[in-house]
Amino acid sequence: MAMQRFEIDFETLAPEALDAWRGIPPAVASDCMNRSRFMAAAIKPVKPGTTLVGQARTVTSMVGDNGISHVATALLRPGEVLVIDAKGYEDVAVWGGVATRAALARGAAGVVIDGAVRDVAEIRDLDFPCYARAVVPSGPHKGFGGTIDGTIACAGCPVAPGDIVLGDDDGIVVVPLADQAELLAVCQDKLEQEKGWLAAIEAGRTMADHLGLGEAEVIGK
Repeated sequence: MAMQRFEIDFETLAPEALDAWRGIPPAVASDCMNRSRFMAAAIKPVKPGTTLVGQARTVTSMVGDNGISHVATALLRPGEVLVIDAKGYEDVAVWGGVATRAALARGAAGVVIDGAVRDVAEIRDLDFPCYARAVVPSGPHKGFGGTIDGTIACAGCPVAPGDIVLGDDDGIVVVPLADQAELLAVCQDKLEQEKGWLAAIEAGRTMADHLGLGEAEVIGK
């Protein structure tokens, strides 16, 4: 399989536009997209407490191969997130300490992998946002090919180049670039709504009352 890439041209968001998304938890963003656009539960940060915000660059790789990811890393621009569809395979790592240092040298914001990583102690020490499905010491092959900057499905979530990738301890959510301005306003409104819920709880109301859920029907004693 050849190594191939699409020529892409997406809007690079201004730093202040991305900064606004740093205040939006992935869970809230997913709620505001009809509880969708999230990656599978297995995708988690290798370092708890990690957060991630950036625009996606995408890779599809062969199972157990990271040659195409090295080629893609060389194309990264500062603040971008490499999102790798490694087919969810858990027994061969396709990212590690060397790849992390290469991404840091490009100014990358982080990496998300539907697959396995290794050298996680080193990645944690480098404080590099890395999200993956699994951790394993077994290393990859190189040169079997893949595709850069196509629209992919990563851990069940569609991702196109330029989309906004949001991560925290809950996992990863992806916001379509074309909808980001409208969705940001919706997410900010949602956070204000949640502040109202917290105020209601502090005032002694239950969430069941606040949401108008009523009482449970008694069906036995």
